[in-house]
Amino acid sequence: MANTKTLLVDGMDCASCTAKIEGVVCNIPGVENVKLNYTTQKLKFDLSDAANDARPIIKAVEKLGYKVTQPGEKDRLANLHWWQTGKGQLVIGTTLLLSFAWGLVLFLPQYSGYVFAAAGLIALVPLARKAWAAAIAGQPFTIETLVTVAVIGAIFIDEAAEASIVVFFFLIGELLEAMAAAKARKSVQALADLVPKSAFLITEDGTKEVSADELEIGDIIEVRPGGRIPADGIISKGQTSIDEAAVTGESMPKRKQVGDSVFAGSINAEGVIRVTVENTVENNMISRILQMVEDAQASKAPTARFIDDFSKYYTPGVFVVSAMIAFIPPMFFGGDMTEWVYRGLAILLIGCPCALVLSTPAAITSGISAGAKRGLLMKGGAVLEAIGKVKIVAFDKTGTLTKGEPKITDVKTFSGDEKTLLEYAGAVEASSSHPLAVAIVEEVKQRGIAIKDATDSSALSGRGVQANVGGKLAIIASPRYASEVSQFSVEQQKILEALEDEGKTIAVVILEKEIGDNKILGLIALRDELRKDATSAMKQLKDAGVGAVMLTGDNKRTGNALAAQLGIEVKAELMPEDKLAEIERLKERGNIAMVGDGINDAPALARADVGIAMGGGTDVALETADAALMHERVSDVPALVNLSRATMNNIHQNITVALGLKAVFLVTTMLGITTLWMAILADTGATLLVTANALRLLGYKFKK
Repeated sequence: MANTKTLLVDGMDCASCTAKIEGVVCNIPGVENVKLNYTTQKLKFDLSDAANDARPIIKAVEKLGYKVTQPGEKDRLANLHWWQTGKGQLVIGTTLLLSFAWGLVLFLPQYSGYVFAAAGLIALVPLARKAWAAAIAGQPFTIETLVTVAVIGAIFIDEAAEASIVVFFFLIGELLEAMAAAKARKSVQALADLVPKSAFLITEDGTKEVSADELEIGDIIEVRPGGRIPADGIISKGQTSIDEAAVTGESMPKRKQVGDSVFAGSINAEGVIRVTVENTVENNMISRILQMVEDAQASKAPTARFIDDFSKYYTPGVFVVSAMIAFIPPMFFGGDMTEWVYRGLAILLIGCPCALVLSTPAAITSGISAGAKRGLLMKGGAVLEAIGKVKIVAFDKTGTLTKGEPKITDVKTFSGDEKTLLEYAGAVEASSSHPLAVAIVEEVKQRGIAIKDATDSSALSGRGVQANVGGKLAIIASPRYASEVSQFSVEQQKILEALEDEGKTIAVVILEKEIGDNKILGLIALRDELRKDATSAMKQLKDAGVGAVMLTGDNKRTGNALAAQLGIEVKAELMPEDKLAEIERLKERGNIAMVGDGINDAPALARADVGIAMGGGTDVALETADAALMHERVSDVPALVNLSRATMNNIHQNITVALGLKAVFLVTTMLGITTLWMAILADTGATLLVTANALRLLGYKFKK
């Protein structure tokens, strides 16, 4: 059985470091499923029972020149200022060293070459160590190797001053890159700070302030007005308004009372409440959101995987091209050896793949982080990339396009009285959690009608439910199934159709008088109103060139009535297996996303190219689909599409910048225009441009 471990890796220079570290760790026996997240610095891997020791992994990574720590030390490292980090101190030391070298040149110009050579080599030591360690570990073609060869080569051809400047610019670039990554990391980790560190625990002796980490499931805590809730739980006493903006993205406070769920990190706006803890601190909603975002960032998008694979061949190719430029012209065409070696070294520096490798993961990380802050959770870069490519979005009706809170509008009795009809309906539906069943039971209770006991309750596979009530078989069925087991009169059929034309869902109450003799007692009509943003969301999808279709198990008239309001296609009277078949058919028209509640739509969610759960923070929403809409707004579906497209545009811009600058400087180098310090500055500049462009997504403005 595998044992999952997590370590923190400090000192990564850029996203390309992840491939180097992953490659070394993957070669260690007994280690599987290695994932290194450059943004969070977390290295996750599975150890087999035979190799249940993380020390070889720590040793291997530290040999590459990185610092490995335990997750508990993360906060300390995250709070360091740039000048307190290893990179920062190396830059400061290099700056002092070069300043000293320039000072000596003023007084001892005849020794300037030696002074700069010494300064460059001393500053190069940490990079050379990393290059050597990576080569020994089977990763000979790294960025550190490129820079090391270029600097040493420059010193040999009497360009020591430029060699030292190359090291300096490279270290500056690394530092700025690390600072940018830290900014992206903090933008998401700030969520964790929303959960208070302490809580007021109710004990037999009164109220006691304890650490939130000590809370256990079942504990009762008190939350005062203006305070943040320290744990997920259920209100056991009091009522108040809760501001859940930090968790769900919903700006308006929600009224909560006894029995309602609350999330850690949300704010108690009014009265004093008591909450029964349901999740410990490591499993609360914000912790799960953070974990989801981290896993998503570590999961590479197809474009990122392509860039990684490309880089495996690209970097060795740079060495080959550099060597050809350096030696072929002087050896075969009479070129000046020093001049062409100089150009070859410049090609090495221009060819550093930092910007190219960073172009995709930086944008994906920023896009996922921007979505998370809005309450749009995605399980990986592949999901974020796929959403923008969908041609059709299929929506479940109940609880997705509608509020999922149906109310009874009409009760039509065909046989017997209304009270009898509701008694049977309430008894059959009492054990069901379906929204229609809950609405019927609530109506029965509100009318003061007692709920009778029912036995042998069973579902009829999307057709209804039945149970034995007082020795008689009672059935609550869809009109379609009711017509199969009984018979409507012409007048009853007209009443039924009129209600359905009004967009109402019909539950038919049937009582079996004798075996095979079913009598229709009457109809219960319910209506579930569309969500207020459903119509505008459909327009946004249409404007984005994305089609929409409603998939519902409800009757055709009700489906058509609601679809007409939305201006979309509808497929009605679908069983769960029919929805799956419809998804298969729709896939012929292009990539498809399915939006559902994450429970009864699970097969369709799984079969679609992208499954999106209207979750509201439930466990099912976070676990069943590729993406979850935390605050249950239909308009977040087009928001996801637009965010995905913005992210992919950002990636394309980054790749264009990375390759475009290299192409320009390749030409200028061949023409003898580019100097070594210009070459490294071009690489550093491209990396910074790519990083800055990706970070723009953190401030992505969603359309209202």
